Amino acid sequence: MPFPALLKPLLVAGALTLLGSAPALADTADARPALRGTGDLGVVIERATGSVALVDTTAKRVLRHVEGLGDLSHASVKFSRDARYAFVFGRDGGLTRLDLLEGEIAGRVMQSGNSIGGAISQDGRFVAVSNYEPGGVKVFDAETLELVVDVPADYRTADGTTAQSKVVGVVDAPGNRFVFSLFEAGEIWVLDMSGDEPALTKYRNVGSQPYDALITANGRYYIAGLFGEDGMALLDLWHPERGVTRILPDYGRGEARLPVYKMPHLEGWAMAGDQAFFPAVGRHEVLVADTDDWSLSGRIPVQGQPIFVMSRPDERQVWVTFAHPDNDRVQVIDTETHEVIETLSPGESVLHKEFTARGEHIWVSARDSDTVTVYDTRTFEALATLNAESPSGIFFTHRAHRIGL
Repeated sequence: MPFPALLKPLLVAGALTLLGSAPALADTADARPALRGTGDLGVVIERATGSVALVDTTAKRVLRHVEGLGDLSHASVKFSRDARYAFVFGRDGGLTRLDLLEGEIAGRVMQSGNSIGGAISQDGRFVAVSNYEPGGVKVFDAETLELVVDVPADYRTADGTTAQSKVVGVVDAPGNRFVFSLFEAGEIWVLDMSGDEPALTKYRNVGSQPYDALITANGRYYIAGLFGEDGMALLDLWHPERGVTRILPDYGRGEARLPVYKMPHLEGWAMAGDQAFFPAVGRHEVLVADTDDWSLSGRIPVQGQPIFVMSRPDERQVWVTFAHPDNDRVQVIDTETHEVIETLSPGESVLHKEFTARGEHIWVSARDSDTVTVYDTRTFEALATLNAESPSGIFFTHRAHRIGL
């Protein structure tokens, strides 16, 4: 590092900035700085105000609001290896390094015009950002936020010209690799950062319009959802020489498709034993696949179009949130019986949720109600309600130690 062969000048709207000092994160405004670890901390995106709420998951409360993070209308968060820093990926192309213990911004760079997410490498040295404008992936040093690699998503169009594709579904994979999908190009690329020079492998013709993707918890399978056709594209990272294969190719084929009010997110998928639970695109169903052969093994009727499907850490339940107009409720599915066992109403415009590390609690944000509700996942009792400004994504630091999160 750096990799001069792929390093290109970075055109930014603003330079890397170390922003002003703030008092160390404390339990109250007047208290001396609290000595604490980061294991029970988290970040709640406050999308309307360009801020985040730092939260304590044990105390179930907001510690501080941190402003100045730009457009967070579609923000996501990754954590450093030591869980000290949160990397916030803003929709406006901003990449922000947030110090969780100091409660302040430790660095920020405007790296594109429109970005859609990011990932951090297995060894914690690199942060990758996937971009819509211009299409491609940029990789930064996690300590300094200096640009290391710029990978434009160039592809050949049907008329023979070259264009740049939007990049979606970037994840970290074992071996210091990043895997991502090219929406218009219908391709999956693997960027290997483990050597002295980065290596790029391209898989073409994987399917029409991959819109999002996930990686299984063991880092073996990368699965991209396809918006332009039924089915999904699977890359076995243990055997990449086999290329990309199609799975669930015929689910829903020939049936009337409902209008898609919001694209589902595959990062929120659920695994339970040998079952995988997926949100169906444009249907009021959660799909169940057999992970032995990735065949469709069931469909679970739900109240609306599912957006996030997440498994409780013990895999006993799956929690589902929905697109408009059914986005004021959450449904809970029993993974043994495939029955909906509970419906909750946390507030208006509910999308995002996050389990505590061992799954005893779940935090659910209601954007238009300006609240985050904490539930007991055994009794479904509401334990606490926190105020936040248009809250959306919720991210806890235990993600720092899990592949793809």
